[in-house]
Amino acid sequence: MRRVGNFTLFFGAEDAFSNWHPCRFTYHDVDFRSVEQFMMFSKAKLFGDEDIAQAVLATHLPKEQKALGRKVKGFDLDTWKAKRESIVYVGCREKFAQHPGLRALLLATAPTELVEASPYDTIWGVGLGEHHPDITDKSKWRGQNLLGKALMKVRDTLSSQSHS
Repeated sequence: MRRVGNFTLFFGAEDAFSNWHPCRFTYHDVDFRSVEQFMMFSKAKLFGDEDIAQAVLATHLPKEQKALGRKVKGFDLDTWKAKRESIVYVGCREKFAQHPGLRALLLATAPTELVEASPYDTIWGVGLGEHHPDITDKSKWRGQNLLGKALMKVRDTLSSQSHS
């Protein structure tokens, strides 16, 4: 993670803000090892694919979890688009709420815009790497930055909880 102007850039499993970052948390009595695992498990459950859901829980590698998520039976893109952001919000909220050190790290990024600086991902990231010359020019982003947006919502939620 690095701050550039009003942006906090992150990318890769070693970065605490990444969905692939190893971090145990529990949601509805199910234990997860990363937000990626939570997302792919939730995706499988959304479409009623119990076999894939259990396979996602059985592997500890985010790359394998992502691959399993692509095999979900009954997948419908419009349904996924309608639910994916709220699913990732919940996973990120639980991850950061259950770990005070990570919570403090996230809150310390305010008021910057959180940016997944993935050169490969144009849905969850911006489609540009952290050292790309256009990384701080939002008009040149190639992606939607959905993960960055979800993390900023989590940051707002956790910030308001700590002030109440």
